[in-house]
Amino acid sequence: MLPNQKHLFQLPADIRYLNCAYISPLPIAVEEAGIRGMIRKRNPALIRPEHYFNDAEVVRQHLGKLINAAPRQIALTPSASYGLKAVVNNLPLTNGNHAITISAEFPSGYYTISNWCQQNNKELRVVGPPKEFTDRGKKWNERILDAINKDTAVVVMSSIHWADGTKFDLQEIGKRCKEADTLFIVDGTQSVGALPMDVNAFQIDALVCAAYKWMLAPYSMGFAYMSEYFNGGDPLEDTWMTRANAQNFSQLSFYVDEYRPGAGRYDAGEFSNFILLPMFTKALELILTWKVPLIQEYCADLVVPLIQVLQDRDFWIETGDWRTDHLFGFLLPDGVNTNDVMEKLQNNGIFVSLRGDSIRVSPHVYNTREDMEALADVIKTLR
Repeated sequence: MLPNQKHLFQLPADIRYLNCAYISPLPIAVEEAGIRGMIRKRNPALIRPEHYFNDAEVVRQHLGKLINAAPRQIALTPSASYGLKAVVNNLPLTNGNHAITISAEFPSGYYTISNWCQQNNKELRVVGPPKEFTDRGKKWNERILDAINKDTAVVVMSSIHWADGTKFDLQEIGKRCKEADTLFIVDGTQSVGALPMDVNAFQIDALVCAAYKWMLAPYSMGFAYMSEYFNGGDPLEDTWMTRANAQNFSQLSFYVDEYRPGAGRYDAGEFSNFILLPMFTKALELILTWKVPLIQEYCADLVVPLIQVLQDRDFWIETGDWRTDHLFGFLLPDGVNTNDVMEKLQNNGIFVSLRGDSIRVSPHVYNTREDMEALADVIKTLR
């Protein structure tokens, strides 16, 4: 099993940060990479034309390993919403009359596909969970699969539910989408880096992701995997950096129509950020060294004491087959004020999130059993 990695972070000793799904702390090595990037900007004579592109290619290579994708099919973006907009702008308009998303989807995904539907006279169908909590995750997945048919133009959804960690069977959903000639777009922000992701095995047409959570990268870093279907699409920007001759600085005014190959046309302008990109690189190196399956395994072992306390006291939490261990939510019993509970947790130096009616817990490799036991001890005091 992966050993605890708290020594690679600088979290204050008096807090128990179980809130990586909100925003991750920076590992020391990532912080140092940012400092080196700022120092390099002191003397711009040392920044050569190839530096605008070479560092980005390293990031693409790392991301390709992380999600099992060809690096050329990965665009660098400042956010998940940027990637989502680029994708939906290039959706076909003739392969179905409705789109599908899930209930309480993260706002960026909902707004993006909702606007696309309104602009193109499509119906948006929202698939929600069953009202009963028995086998909730299993039945929710079945509802999603049942909703996809030959008239479904696109499915837009998160890889797991961002509020409570419900696990969606991306492999089966991707299979059903291919059978129905439906495009499958996934927001992996709350799982990529902590839960295995394979865009080929899951038959995902586009995967967008913000990197400041489970990839331990700085804010305003992200990426979008685009399948070859999108290789001829229209990007959001007309930046010079995405053109085929961009690396030849002496010929930039020899204008060309061609873009860089693959998903290169979808890169955001100034993607070669000389401070943030080295930080992103170092964060990815850490994750690839730890190995994503081992990160999930570490979290699964970590949460055992809390899960046991929740189940013993009849708090609702999704069953193990249908929830993730790096992010999950639980419901409080009737009559317990959630705001009072959150205040009590913070007074004890414990940081989690309240999302909807769920108290969301999201540990990482810097957390310890003691962190989880401290949270469990507070839960034991609730009446």
